[in-house]
Amino acid sequence: MIEHLTSLPVLLPMLAGVLLLMPPCGKNKSIRRIASVVFSAITFLFSVALLLKVQADGTQVYAIGDWSAPFGIVLVADPLSTLLVCLTTLLSVVCVLYASAGDDEKGSFFHPLVHFLILGVNGAFLTGDAFNLFVFFEVLLIASYALLMHGGDKKNTRAALQYVIMNLVGSAVFLIALGVLYGVLGTLNMADMAQKVTLLQGDDVYLAKIGGLLLLVVFALKGALLPLHLWLPNTYATAMPIVAALFAIMTKVGVYSMMRVYTLIFGDEAGELSHMAQNWLWWLALATIAMGAIGVLASQDLRKLVANLVIVSVGTLVALVAVQTVEASSAAIYYLVHSTLVTAALFILADLIARQRGKVADRITAGTPVSQPMLLGACFIIASVAVIGMPPLSGFIAKVWLLKETLDAEYAMVFWPLYLLASLAVLVGVSKAGSTVFWNHQGKATESARQERVHPAQLVALLILISGAPLMSVFAGPLSEYAIDAATQLHDFEGNINVILVGEQ
Repeated sequence: MIEHLTSLPVLLPMLAGVLLLMPPCGKNKSIRRIASVVFSAITFLFSVALLLKVQADGTQVYAIGDWSAPFGIVLVADPLSTLLVCLTTLLSVVCVLYASAGDDEKGSFFHPLVHFLILGVNGAFLTGDAFNLFVFFEVLLIASYALLMHGGDKKNTRAALQYVIMNLVGSAVFLIALGVLYGVLGTLNMADMAQKVTLLQGDDVYLAKIGGLLLLVVFALKGALLPLHLWLPNTYATAMPIVAALFAIMTKVGVYSMMRVYTLIFGDEAGELSHMAQNWLWWLALATIAMGAIGVLASQDLRKLVANLVIVSVGTLVALVAVQTVEASSAAIYYLVHSTLVTAALFILADLIARQRGKVADRITAGTPVSQPMLLGACFIIASVAVIGMPPLSGFIAKVWLLKETLDAEYAMVFWPLYLLASLAVLVGVSKAGSTVFWNHQGKATESARQERVHPAQLVALLILISGAPLMSVFAGPLSEYAIDAATQLHDFEGNINVILVGEQ
């Protein structure tokens, strides 16, 4: 079992998805829910075990079929990928638990689709091969298409169609980029590509640059980087809130891919192609932050506001990726975990608030009061303080860290004012939303709204996510050390080559 531990975060969700389609899980609602939660918890526990093994023994390389790299398919578990796998599987536990309170009945095959989505996301984080990154992208996208339609209506269908069309175009561009790079380098193993990029000469350099920039287009689309972000606000705002909460990790797959490709393959050792995407990433990141902040101020409902907060977080992460230093990458890793947990919690909160406000739902306007103001209000305050970046929660630590690491960056004179203004916009937007929803009341709660109290399963799921911000603050020391170790390994060119291709730690 131990030698196959690296593959389990991919194999277990696949097994769960298949079994949940078959009797007795496929026919019995209660058994399906219990089985889904149990499979999610088991996958999370094995993911934590993998993380601990990587911490103890270093990066793990799993050669599928015992074909060694670069000829075979390899899964690479290093500190960064295992951390993100743990984050993904934790989100899956929360989402299937929350949905078991009734949301899974609004459409077909919710639980199998969630596990197939987790299969794709975990595979994208663990793969050491660019073509299999494309394959896992497609797996998670196919599952996400169906999840977007879960319990949907005409408005939901329109947003989902836009999402599907853009991602189909992105997949086509991805294949073209991989074809160009394979034609030039003769390999799609990321470590082998990193070695061979340094040897390119003449026209091959320009072809590789075209392939690398086409990948930037793909990752910008997957990560919702301006101007390819237009699909995200409507898609996330019209999807079921628990689906949107699960999708909080989806944009991070695009950002993670940027970190891998433009640090390992086109990083310091890439010769003429070294840091070729840096200027593009800087300016696109700044524009994305600005657009997300404007969207937060303009949002008229809570789910749209949270969707725009996701855009701000993407811009912030990409700005840190563009700095391309160990210190900036470590700040990005800490901020990535923080932002994923907080935005997922806010999507769930928006759903619970909407259920208790009757016809007003989650619109940021005066309406009937929620029936559990103390519970939901306290959770909203914690999540808001975290997402704004106020002390003492994890958002403040992440903000100070990222500002410190961008102080000496080339465009710091632009980034600092823009990011601080965006933070002010988030403060204003979130404060306005909270005060309007919880303080500006008209009339009394309807009987149906009073009956929509938080289900125990929903409460447990919410508290798991909400506790992330204070816990990340309490354990900021070991978490920051882990983030620094993960970033150091990410930027260790020779170390990555030796581990993946040679098998030496």
